[in-house]
Parts: sequence; structure tokens; C-alpha cells
Amino acid sequence: MNLSLKNTRFVAIGGGHGLGRVLSALRPYGENVTGIVATTDNGGSTGRIRACQGGIAWGDTRNCINQLITEPSTGSMLFEYRFKGNGELDGHNLGNLILTALGNLSIRPLEAINLIRDMLKVDTHILPMSEHSADLAAITQQGEIISGETSVDELPNTPTRLFIDPPVPATCEAVEAISKADVILLGPGSFLTSVMPPLLLPEIGRALKNVTAKVVFICNLDKEAGPAGQMSHETMLHWCERAMGGRRIDIVLGEDASVSIDPSYTYIISKLASANHKWRHDRDNLSKAIEEMLVDG
Repeated sequence: MNLSLKNTRFVAIGGGHGLGRVLSALRPYGENVTGIVATTDNGGSTGRIRACQGGIAWGDTRNCINQLITEPSTGSMLFEYRFKGNGELDGHNLGNLILTALGNLSIRPLEAINLIRDMLKVDTHILPMSEHSADLAAITQQGEIISGETSVDELPNTPTRLFIDPPVPATCEAVEAISKADVILLGPGSFLTSVMPPLLLPEIGRALKNVTAKVVFICNLDKEAGPAGQMSHETMLHWCERAMGGRRIDIVLGEDASVSIDPSYTYIISKLASANHKWRHDRDNLSKAIEEMLVDG
């Protein structure tokens, strides 16, 4: 951790894998880091649980917590366990089931998350974008309305618009964390289904519009499959800015020097990829790039 940044308040927004990487890169900053997690996933184990139990999607939250566990324990092994076999439990992650159960026992989903954080000794704050069940929906280029993240991912073309259905309020702690942040990080991750959903909540969009914090967009390291793969970096930036009421993104952080981005944006090129998986952000590289970006900027 750069000591000159030790009191910096970070807010990172996104979904499971990408957001988890950012949060783990910022882990040395402890309680000064808040992750705001998308809760609209309707695929895999999460989607099956939502279909029979209702509630928010827990999978991305579980993924983020998994990447923040520093002390292996029986509790952490249970939280990461995934069932195999031919029965109804096949493919289910026990962490998803635990969070669902705790959510049913708690007054608020956030209480369930904090119980798990305490049990697994995770200092970073993890906040669901909303504590109310909702899905990601889209309007296609043909004017058709579709619902569900899996349906959005299967679109042959980029939708003309995304929205949250039904309209739900943002978690008040998420709005407060944004208003107090010094640095706000968007991405990396699936752009349409991880980065965009939290931004579509009006309270979060308004909070981002009014921040004095630096807003940083972290690029993916490889082109996405599905409709997001057809979007240029500038188009993604404009979608984010539209959701933020026109608030400009201050810095774009990426690895590819050949990417064409309007020179009005500050584009910082840094080594971000893992040595073993060129499409995955390395925690240490990402941590170093963020610190250098802030110190030099």
C-alpha cells in the first residue's frame, strides 16, 4: 500500500469476477474500500435459487467475498464449496445457499453479507446495489423488450437501451459511500450485465453525477463475447456517462496501446494482465497501476 494514499476512500462498482479482482487489488486499504455489487444475475446457481426462492442475486457478492478471503478456514472452504452430481444440488454453490438462508433470516440482505464478512474476516465493505429483487431488461434494435441478464448476453446485437425491471431503490449505504468517495472505479467485467446495472439505478446515477471523486473506467483485457463485444471503448464510456447524468469519466485505465480513445480522455496504459491468463487482471499489477495513476495524477 502506498502510504500517501492510505486514507483514500475507494468505491468500486461492478459484478463478480471483475469487481472481485479490483477489490482484492485494493485489499490493503481495508475498510476504506467499498464494493457495490450488481444483483440482477439470473443464470447458473444464482438464477436457479432466484427462480424458486426469489430475492436478489447473490452470486456476484459471493464471488467478491471469495476473492477477499485472506485466512483459509473451514468456513471459507464451505463458503466456496460447489456441489457435483446428478441431483438437484448439482452446480449449486454452498455460499449462494448460505447467503440465501441468511437473507431469509435477516431483516435486510446487507445484514447477511455483514455476518459472512465478520465470519470470514473480510474488512472490505460489500454492498448490494439494491436490496430488492429486480432483473436487467433491454430494448432491442427491433424495439422488443427482453428481460434477464442471460437474455441480454444472448442478443445478436447491442441493445438500444438497458433498464432495471421493476424499478427498485438503491441501497442507501451505496449512495452514501459514493458521495464520500475519493476514487470511484467502474469495471472491469461484463459491461452490459455487470458494470451497467448499478449505474441504471436513479439514486446511484445521481450520486455519481455529483461526486468530486475521480471516476476511473478500467478496460477489459479481451473483447467480450455477446453484444458488448460489438461496442467500442468510447461507446462504453458514453453509456456510463449517460447513466451518470452526463458526468465525464476522468481516467481510462487499460493495457492496449492500440485502442482508439478520444484524446479528450486521459488514457493511462499499464501492465494489467496475469502472466498465466492474458484475459485476467493480475491483482498486484492492478494494485500498482491504480496507485501509480493516483500518485502521478
